[in-house]
Amino acid sequence: MTILLVYFSATGNTARIAKVIAESLTAAGATVESIDITALAAHRQPIDLTAFEAMVLGMPIHSWRAPRVVREWLGTLNGQGKRCAMFFSYGGFQVHPAHYSTQQILTAQNFVVVSSAEFLGAHTFNIGGWHAMPGRPNQADLDLAAEYAKLAYQRLTGDDPEILGAMEQTEHTAEHLDAIESLRFKVLTALPNRGGAACSMCSQCEEACPTGAMDAEAGEADPAKCIACLGCVANCPEDALRINDMAASWAFKLQMEQATEESLKDKHSRVYF
Repeated sequence: MTILLVYFSATGNTARIAKVIAESLTAAGATVESIDITALAAHRQPIDLTAFEAMVLGMPIHSWRAPRVVREWLGTLNGQGKRCAMFFSYGGFQVHPAHYSTQQILTAQNFVVVSSAEFLGAHTFNIGGWHAMPGRPNQADLDLAAEYAKLAYQRLTGDDPEILGAMEQTEHTAEHLDAIESLRFKVLTALPNRGGAACSMCSQCEEACPTGAMDAEAGEADPAKCIACLGCVANCPEDALRINDMAASWAFKLQMEQATEESLKDKHSRVYF
């Protein structure tokens, strides 16, 4: 079976899971082609699924849903009635309605969604001083990803003819979810910038930016385009980019979620069939 594995991964969590899933699918007998659509140029390229029998889609959860750029990209696809498995990475807080939201988009694009999964990963805002899921995904998460791929493969081939049932919905309107998305910038008050730091002008930050927000020459992100993925900061080879100190907001986040750093450690990655 030929499978297209497409993933979006700004800081590397989803990419690590995608690698394990690709290896597990290959071991199960599939021919897998992996495509990283994180960079703007990558998800502007059209993808024709004709050459593939099924698709696996991986993405982080940003403010309860897949990132907007991923949701918009999915709207360009024609699933051609093919089976699709999903997986998400997230930093330990709100998961739903990401599964349901993405399932609805894929179904509307003529995919048959057969399974989904969520894997814990270090939160993006740890770069600014949070302490959410450091060291994740760990080996247990990666082992579950490999097992998930084996089980999902049976559904992608049709050996297991079942499909994914309706996932957990939300009472929030699309407008309210959009407003939640904007709250990322209540915490990230200083967008990625060089702040006078030395830089060799490799332009990796600009080339990798999912929305074209980062201007390498100016050394700062465009607030009208930035989605707070922090991929530019995480992947800068010279550690030249900076954001604001988020440490104070970490205590507020824990209080709001009625959580502690210890209680977060009790969370586990999960699969859905």
